[in-house]
Amino acid sequence: MNKVKKFLNRKGVELSARRYFVDAMSSMAVGLFSTLLIGTIFSTLAKYVHWELLSEISSYVTAGSFATGAVLAVAIASCLKAPPLVLCSAGVVGAMSNALGATFTIGGAEKTLTAGPAGVFFCALVAVELGKIVSKETKVDILVTPCVTILSGALLAKLLCPIIAYVMYWLGYFINTATEYQPIIMGIVISVVVGIILTLPISSAAICAIIGISGLAGGAAVAGCCAQMVGFAVISFRENRWGGIVAQGLGTSMLQMGNIVKKPIIWIPATLASAITGPLATAVFGLRCNGVSAGMGTCGLVGPLGVIEATDMNALTVTGIILICLVLPAILSLAFSEFMRYKGWIKFGDLQLDEFSDLHLPKKNEEEAKA
Repeated sequence: MNKVKKFLNRKGVELSARRYFVDAMSSMAVGLFSTLLIGTIFSTLAKYVHWELLSEISSYVTAGSFATGAVLAVAIASCLKAPPLVLCSAGVVGAMSNALGATFTIGGAEKTLTAGPAGVFFCALVAVELGKIVSKETKVDILVTPCVTILSGALLAKLLCPIIAYVMYWLGYFINTATEYQPIIMGIVISVVVGIILTLPISSAAICAIIGISGLAGGAAVAGCCAQMVGFAVISFRENRWGGIVAQGLGTSMLQMGNIVKKPIIWIPATLASAITGPLATAVFGLRCNGVSAGMGTCGLVGPLGVIEATDMNALTVTGIILICLVLPAILSLAFSEFMRYKGWIKFGDLQLDEFSDLHLPKKNEEEAKA
């Protein structure tokens, strides 16, 4: 047993839930940003600037494309520190598993389902780790490593992808349909849950893409993510100033994770804000969003752009986007946090980010900071 463990350590194979479901999924989000997200942005811009090249690029990175699957798998392989032959071979596995699925009869009609990013995630993980195990173990490594990586991934894709496609379809269908029927209750649940996932060291974008979240459920997810990002950016302004506004508001609220672990109560203002903006997004403004964009929030303004792409635009929805994505998260989070500061539950310095500590050194107390 010790020999096996030493061998796996030498090959860089670490059987860890954090490595696979946190680190690998976060890297997968990078691949999603490079393909589906950019495709969404280009597709939206193409409608306004009428540049055919943007439309052409977006067509190559749609959800079922080989390009998307290949990039996602390479991103996962990179996170797992795969050697070059495994890294390149993973692209083939990703392209195949992203497009594979099965045809099912649903509601009396035949429907072709693909495993999509969920298929890529599971198949690429296994194929890359097996490829790493055999890498440089033979004199014909240039043949053995790609063969093992691609064949193992392909066999697994043939076996798992139809099942994954079916499960993910019904999971997404349940969430999306439930939100249409119960926009207030599901608006609260989805907004809070996806917003929390965004701030945790897990990729909310990847999860939204895997589940296939869309429609009003996607709008609620955007609301929750925006509430976390804008909320933390605003309530921590006195500690982190403008650098914190940009880093959290256009970057990620995940930067606050260290402070949340030390003092979980600081998570309350943004989470309460998401519980309010979520049902407003679904039941009042009817905001919609699809897939990976729903889990991005205000990061690069991808969330609002995704809403623009998926929602019929009129005066009400434009107002809704501004209020739900920017104004209300800021006002609500600030109101809740100021009350908690007044009560002494949140103190000056609790939201201080190390990245900005040299730009704005914490004072001894809040009165000195205001002075």
